[in-house]
Amino acid sequence: MKTLLIVWHTATGGTRQMAEAAAEGARHETGVTVRLQAAVHSGPADLLGADGLLFATPETLASMAGLMKDFFDRCYYPALGRIEGRPYAAMVCAGSDGSGAARQIERICTGWRLKAVAPPLIVCTHAQTPEAILAAKRIGAEDLQRCRDLGEALAAGLALGVY
Repeated sequence: MKTLLIVWHTATGGTRQMAEAAAEGARHETGVTVRLQAAVHSGPADLLGADGLLFATPETLASMAGLMKDFFDRCYYPALGRIEGRPYAAMVCAGSDGSGAARQIERICTGWRLKAVAPPLIVCTHAQTPEAILAAKRIGAEDLQRCRDLGEALAAGLALGVY
């Protein structure tokens, strides 16, 4: 049995919806256990126990969210040299373009020598005013389907031994 770990953080609910949709898609695959965990409740042991990884963060000030960065800070050295070659993907809930957060995750995963199996999935909410940025987010059905598809594809690759 393979394990897919989905680590997420959210401030306004959008990233959580994306992570839950990815987990829903991944759970369609038999032979894969899906663990959906908030970044604040995840640590090095969770990474070491996973065969595949999916990281989901909001973009905050053109970067990944601070609590997601905290997860990576707490896990980086304890996992370094111990998770090489594992497949990963990333999702970003962004108000504008999301590329800054995606780049940060990619650099960390490159340091861990993880294998990117999909381009970053970025959902743009177009939130540009203080009120819109701080408001609860509602991710549209099409974007949630993209998240489900990513979760399902990642789990299928694990189950089939593609990665």
